[in-house]
Amino acid sequence: MAHRASLSRDGASEPLISHSLDRPETPGSTIEDETQEIDEADESKLVRPGLFIWVLTLCAGISGLLFGYDTGVISSTLVSINTDLNSRLLTTWDKSLITSCTSLFALFASPLTGVLADSIGRKRVILAADALFIVGALWQALTSSVWGMVGGRSVVGIAVGSASFVVPLYIGEVSPSPFRGRLVTVSSLFITGGQVVAYIIGWLFSERAGGWRWMVGLGALPAALQLGLLVLMPETPRWLVKAGLKERARRVLKKVYGEGDGMDSVVEGVLKRVEREIMEEEVQGGGVEREVEGSRDASKAGWRKKLDRVGDGFSLLVDIGANRRALIIACMLQGFQQLCGFNSLMYFSATIFSLVGFRSPTLTSLSIAITNFIFTLVAFHYIDRIGRRRILLYSIPIMVLGLVLCSIAFNFITLPGSRASEVQAAAPNQNLAWPLIILLSMILYVSGYAIGLGNVPWQQGELFPLSVRSLGSGIATATNWGSNFIIGISFLPMMELITPVGTFAAYAGVCLLSWWTIWKIYPETAGLSLEGVNGLLKDGWGVQESIRRREH
Repeated sequence: MAHRASLSRDGASEPLISHSLDRPETPGSTIEDETQEIDEADESKLVRPGLFIWVLTLCAGISGLLFGYDTGVISSTLVSINTDLNSRLLTTWDKSLITSCTSLFALFASPLTGVLADSIGRKRVILAADALFIVGALWQALTSSVWGMVGGRSVVGIAVGSASFVVPLYIGEVSPSPFRGRLVTVSSLFITGGQVVAYIIGWLFSERAGGWRWMVGLGALPAALQLGLLVLMPETPRWLVKAGLKERARRVLKKVYGEGDGMDSVVEGVLKRVEREIMEEEVQGGGVEREVEGSRDASKAGWRKKLDRVGDGFSLLVDIGANRRALIIACMLQGFQQLCGFNSLMYFSATIFSLVGFRSPTLTSLSIAITNFIFTLVAFHYIDRIGRRRILLYSIPIMVLGLVLCSIAFNFITLPGSRASEVQAAAPNQNLAWPLIILLSMILYVSGYAIGLGNVPWQQGELFPLSVRSLGSGIATATNWGSNFIIGISFLPMMELITPVGTFAAYAGVCLLSWWTIWKIYPETAGLSLEGVNGLLKDGWGVQESIRRREH
């Protein structure tokens, strides 16, 4: 089959993929029919995302800002609380519990809201998350006990667990294929931007009595803003088609693709592609009945029918080889994203920099957040050009180098409470270079993380077909938060038991394992339609086929 070349924004000639893997064959189809349908969905005519899709992406991305703010602000909060909770200083266990409870409740929320996102829609899940963000922020600001703080952080965890998977899913389902990677990365930009804002707010309020209450309470403002904006946002066209609302889906797609030459045929081609996928999935799933929004018959079926559909969803996810491989890849990426230790810096960077002797640990932590934001911009620029697989294989060695340097530097640092701390107190200038090396090595590590592992796992929605997309994304996100919980609750004890040298060396080992696993099983998905990506995984991992197509 012929490949027609299209020009990308940087002027490079890229083939329009019209391979059988992009659209699985169906009985009775011919080469002419296949070519005609693909031509109708030719998105190569798009030069850049339109205003409408940018508005949707930015409105949805506010949840990423909340996600980033709530994960970043805890670093400054822990060093500012002092004796405000229970009239005593926080213990190591208090800090670990306050930090990790967010991840624990996000872990439980992700798969549950994954089911809800299929049932009630992506938009309504984002609305519910905003309400929880507001409640959790105010709860934290008003509490006077450690367990009250744990309660507020847990509510925020439910919100973060919901928003962290549904926002990339929402953006991915409304985005044209050529720009999907970059637009989903906007959500990560908001996350890193939220972390920068959190550190700035933490620095501004760190010297004020009770300033930590402002730090956590201000998280309610972006949630309230998004709650108002969501009224103007539509549901994703793919969910609307699945719910039987094809005309509404067509109207949304026309706004996404605009009124340019030939865009009507693109819209119709996308609708055909989605409908075809749904029909094929129903055949594969044994004719599972679709629930139609607004149908009185469907509403009478009640929760029993919904539970049956959840069971059918799990069966589709586990029993079909392509779906199972997609789940393994998505969970693998999300697990490694956290087990590499990055969020130990987000949660405890101020604590780390305080230990090694920086006079303003909160301000020093800001350099980590800014680095994360800047290099997420690099990922935004290159993720569709270089591809998901290659950007990971290039960036993870940078992370390993940063972690190894950090581990070596900690070997020359005398931490408070150690046997050698009295010697350092007598000669305070002897190790001034090593804290700076630790800071620079962490910046190197974060730059590699932001380019690859910080962004690519959130492209997870493109791996799954529509029938299990939100459920699969929810389970993968639960893997992220489960791993996040492990990092949050184990970091400080690991620092004490195996020392910082051993802790950062262990994270380097995880990064090496992640590089090898990605090289073995993660195919390149850049440029494929959402309906085409899953075809790569039908008969295996599809790595060599994806490389061949990318090179071609």
